[in-house]
Amino acid sequence: MSTMRAAVLTAPKRFELRDVPVPAIGPEDVLVRVARTGICGTDIHIFNGHYAADKLPLIPGHEFCGTIAERGSNVRHLAVGTRVVVDINIGCGTCFWCRRNEVLNCTEVTQVGIGRDGAFTEFVAVPARLAIAVDAAIPDAVLALTEPVACVIRAARKARVEFGQSVVIFGAGPVGNLHVQMMRLVGAAPIIVADLSAERCRMALDAGADAAVSDPAELKATVLGMTGGRGADVVIESVGNRKLYEQAFGLTRRGGHVAFFGITPPGETVPVDILRTVLEEGSLKGSVAGMGEDMHDALTLLSHGRFRTNDFTKAHYSLDTIQEAFETLGARPQDLKTQIAIAA
Repeated sequence: MSTMRAAVLTAPKRFELRDVPVPAIGPEDVLVRVARTGICGTDIHIFNGHYAADKLPLIPGHEFCGTIAERGSNVRHLAVGTRVVVDINIGCGTCFWCRRNEVLNCTEVTQVGIGRDGAFTEFVAVPARLAIAVDAAIPDAVLALTEPVACVIRAARKARVEFGQSVVIFGAGPVGNLHVQMMRLVGAAPIIVADLSAERCRMALDAGADAAVSDPAELKATVLGMTGGRGADVVIESVGNRKLYEQAFGLTRRGGHVAFFGITPPGETVPVDILRTVLEEGSLKGSVAGMGEDMHDALTLLSHGRFRTNDFTKAHYSLDTIQEAFETLGARPQDLKTQIAIAA
C-alpha cells in the first residue's frame, strides 16, 4: 500500500480527508498501523487554532494504539504484528534533558500529532525505541488511554502528592477525571473537584472525588470546610484558564503547591505574590505530557484495571466523521473521551 486515508487539519476547524503517502521508515523506525486514536484536549486546542497553528496543515492525533506493520532493518525487539502504544515525545536521546527524562526540554524535541503528523490516519512512523509492546489482552479503546494516563502520572510525580494530602482539581473533563482517579491511587484525601458542568461533577464523584462543586461561589468555602480552614495541600489546574490559575493560589494552604497542567494560549501570565510565596514556602510546578517510564507505568495500571474506563470508551466515530466528532464535543459532556476508530 503506497497511500493511506488521513484526516488533515488544513486550517483551524477544518479537516480534509485525503489520500496521502504512507510514511517511509528509517532503519531505527517502525510503521504502526493505527487501531484507535483518542481526541485530547490538546487536539481541541489545535483544532480551534489556539495551539501549534504554525504546524498546519497537520494530521493530529497522539493518543493511539496499533500494531507493527513494518520495522526498520535495525529493529530487533519488535516483531511485525506486535500490539503497541507509543511515547509521542521524540527528543535527541542524548542531551542533558533527554537523559533526565525531561524530553520536552530537549532543543530538538517534536511530538507525534503536534509537531509532526500523528494518528488520525491509518499508519504512523515512529522511532522503534518509543514503541512499547503490549502483552495484555486490553481492548483497543482502553489501550488508547495509555498516553493520557501517563500525563496524570507525571503530574502526580511532579506535584509530589503524599498520602492524606488534600487536593483540589479544576476541571472534571477527561483529564480532570483521570486526575481524580490518580489522586485516589496515591492516597490523597480529600479530593475536591470544581467544574461548571453538573453532569461531569457527578461523574467525578463516581470516579472517587470526595466533593464536586459546580457553583464557583461555593468552592472556597467547600475547600476551607474540608481542610480544617487551612486550604488545600495541592491544587491542580487542568482546564487551561488564566483566571482559574489565579484562583488556585488562593485555595492553597501555607506551604501548598499549585500544579500547572492546563494549556493556555501563548503569552498568558498570572500574578504571583512573591512575598507570600517566599514566607509561606509555597511552590508551583508545570507538567503536561507523560514520557519514558510514565508510559510504562500507565500501561501497567491499565492492564491491572486500576482506572475506571467505561465512561471513556463509549463514544467512537469513524475517520470519515471526524469533523462531526470535533464539532459536537461540547454538546456531549457525558462522553469523557471521544475516540476515532481507524482499523477494524
